[in-house]
Amino acid sequence: MSPDKFIVEKAKSAVAALFSADLPDSSFQVQVTRKEFEGDYTLVVFPLLKTSKLSPEATGQAIGEWLKANTDQIAGYNTVKGFLNLSFSNSYWSGLFSSIASDSNFGQLPSTGKTIMVEFSSPNTNKPLHLGHIRNNLLGWSVSKLLEANGHKVMKVNLVNDRGIHICKSMLAWLKTGNGETPESSGKKGDHLVGDCYVAFNNIYKKEVDELTSGGMSKEDAEKNAPSMKEAQEMLLKWEQGDPEVVGLWKKMNSWVYDGFAKTYADLGISFDRTYYESQTYLLGKALVQKGLDMGIFEREADGSVWCDLTADGLDRKLLLRGDGTSVYITQDLGTAEQRFSEYSLDEHIYVVGNEQNYHFQVLKLILKKLGFTWADSIYHLSYGMVELPEGKMKSREGTVVDADDLLEKMYNTAKETSMELGKIDNMEPAEQDELFRTLSLGALKYFIIKVDPKKTMLFDPKESIDFNGNTGPFIQYTHARIKSILRKASEKGISASEVPSGVELSPKEVRLIKLLDMYPGKVAEGGLAHSPAVIANYAYDLAKEFNQYYHDTPVLKEENQKLLQCRLVLLSCVAKVLVKAMDILGIKLPERM
Repeated sequence: MSPDKFIVEKAKSAVAALFSADLPDSSFQVQVTRKEFEGDYTLVVFPLLKTSKLSPEATGQAIGEWLKANTDQIAGYNTVKGFLNLSFSNSYWSGLFSSIASDSNFGQLPSTGKTIMVEFSSPNTNKPLHLGHIRNNLLGWSVSKLLEANGHKVMKVNLVNDRGIHICKSMLAWLKTGNGETPESSGKKGDHLVGDCYVAFNNIYKKEVDELTSGGMSKEDAEKNAPSMKEAQEMLLKWEQGDPEVVGLWKKMNSWVYDGFAKTYADLGISFDRTYYESQTYLLGKALVQKGLDMGIFEREADGSVWCDLTADGLDRKLLLRGDGTSVYITQDLGTAEQRFSEYSLDEHIYVVGNEQNYHFQVLKLILKKLGFTWADSIYHLSYGMVELPEGKMKSREGTVVDADDLLEKMYNTAKETSMELGKIDNMEPAEQDELFRTLSLGALKYFIIKVDPKKTMLFDPKESIDFNGNTGPFIQYTHARIKSILRKASEKGISASEVPSGVELSPKEVRLIKLLDMYPGKVAEGGLAHSPAVIANYAYDLAKEFNQYYHDTPVLKEENQKLLQCRLVLLSCVAKVLVKAMDILGIKLPERM
């Protein structure tokens, strides 16, 4: 039993014995004792004063005295105004330590029976993945792992935006300027080749607009009437009509992009349980539009367009079908939401999408509720802030984005350079060095991005992220490697430890580590409720930092007392075990040696 639950249980008994009252668990507030006061955990007594009819100090004194007299686990107490600071006995901490050490599933919460779908990535097939996609993918993956640790069944899905005018722009540019270039002939990854075509289209289009405006046409009219834009629109219409030539080119160029995406996902350690394609789902939702018209919650205008008036709800009027009968993004989202809740009986559907779409998801949930879907409240938009670089924002149309592949390569080179400067690769074979550089570079990238609360806009600095000191992935990775090195040296000396020996007096620093270890399941629950893997990232850093302080001040292998040596080795094993579990949620591997 965790300390806070133990205190609640015993404090209830104390209140019942002292004041003849049976209070609910919610009346008992327990928190970790602040560092400036003596004690391990603190019971806040203010909520108990109506029952005790005593002053805060007298109430705390009475409960503390009862606990000390009636429980072996409470070694002492002190009161500071309305706060009862309790100190646990050595036997309590030893028992808690033993339970953590023997629990192979420590931190994995019980099954809830709930099924949650997490949709993330959702790339367009007109360009490669970039730094913004990396944050999306890493958040989606780690939130999925976090929810699994909370006992939920999780489905990771990807909706690929593989159709639309933006796809046709790349296709048209390839026909005009590509000269038959392929990934094989150019040596480019397919997604990069198609992305170059997208930039090429924008250059052609921009030149045409400039020519038309210089001839006296307004910019708005020039953008609509530019020849390349009209050609792209005509190509989209032909695609929707099933033109064999256009569909054939679309399939060919998309296949290049999918191969490129697959390589990037593999490099990131990302996979999906199911991938949807917009080309197969964009017509979904039209039946719901008709349902809304029949229910009288949608309106058809004279031009044939269909709208939902949300002004009474503090929003605006939302277009659902254009006058020509074609759907818009929200129409598809209505349809795919109905499809997935119907197909999988979901308890929650999480969309990992940037905060520029906050309004879209507010509207989506509201319209679904108006359509009578009770599960609309089970939709959750995991809104995250944009990623910026020291030099500013990225613009994909101008080709100024940071491609994911380029960033991964830069991170690898930075990890290599830093490791060599610090002498971290002595006595390693080339293949082992390569694996270490990849592990460190991904750990640095993932941790630096995930440690920031998802809602915040963040500044990404590759050099800062790879630092072996401070709140970084490599610092935690190095801590794990250090622990593994100590355990290997102990094994080489014939010393092994798997159980906590009895009768060992734990030091205050060891108790602090045990407290931190015991907090891990609670952090898993806290992060799961908040949909924030940042909770786990920062917990892992706190644990690694506390261990390093402990190791700096405490001899391990030089300890002559065999029981104490065994106890410390088990403690090191537990720290390593929990670090591995926490960082696995973030998708980060911890090296055995560095």
